[in-house]
Amino acid sequence: MNISLKQLKVFVAITQHTTLTAASESLFLSKAAVSMALSELEKQLGHPLFDRINNRLMLNQEGQKLLPLADELISRVSTIDSLFLDNAPVTGTLRIGASDTIGNHLLPCLLSDFRKKQEHFSQKILISNSEYIHKKLLDYELDIALVEGKAYENDLVSRVFNHDSMCIISPKNHHLINKSKVNFEDLNNSHWVLREEGSGSRTFFLNKIAPNIEHWKKSVELNTTEALINCVANGFGLGCLSSLSAQYAIRDGRISRIELNYPMRRDFWMVMHKDKYKNPLLKKFIEFCEQY
Repeated sequence: MNISLKQLKVFVAITQHTTLTAASESLFLSKAAVSMALSELEKQLGHPLFDRINNRLMLNQEGQKLLPLADELISRVSTIDSLFLDNAPVTGTLRIGASDTIGNHLLPCLLSDFRKKQEHFSQKILISNSEYIHKKLLDYELDIALVEGKAYENDLVSRVFNHDSMCIISPKNHHLINKSKVNFEDLNNSHWVLREEGSGSRTFFLNKIAPNIEHWKKSVELNTTEALINCVANGFGLGCLSSLSAQYAIRDGRISRIELNYPMRRDFWMVMHKDKYKNPLLKKFIEFCEQY
């Protein structure tokens, strides 16, 4: 068996782009060269690695076995050039996923400090809800994620690296804003503006707040924090989101904060694929986040 690095790069590119055309463009190779490399790899292994569905290539069980090993080998090869240099700087591109609150409010400061310390400036950032970020980790399209919810998928590992506090927001003229401590009974029959499924703030509300309210209704569901704040400001209902996300709208008087008599702390999680190879760059970033 004589598997080449080119064949593995082609294989990984196809898993990320699902079509030969898109994979070939990402690798700056012809479609014919990509197709040939994949055919040679599958022939050597004696198994197809993808199911062909409507001109798209979907990773099958055999391909899933190979993906973590291929990803690790490609990552290891990328470090060889600087492996034996004294005090060599970390190299490569770091692919970071972040949920909305972390991506918009914490990651810019964290990444700025990391760049200053390591003098490393090649990072790709994907900001979305936690559920989508987890999927990208499972597909090896991200190296690491900083999200607001623990990952429960079997192939992902999570650890707490920071925390924030949640808050209840309301229209600025809401009758509860003048009450020093609001109890769950005060929220009975309330209407709520929620983020979409997979969002960390929605998960916090449904797991921690909603079970303690006898009767409540969903007013509207949105996929951005700014839209949620605007709907609350215009009287659609109450909202539950990070204090970091709400601080500017509260300061500007667009919305008010309701002081709920309940602990509102929430953990921030660092998530990775359990089989992800930790190259020197990724190790440095993990250590930095843990000490931040």
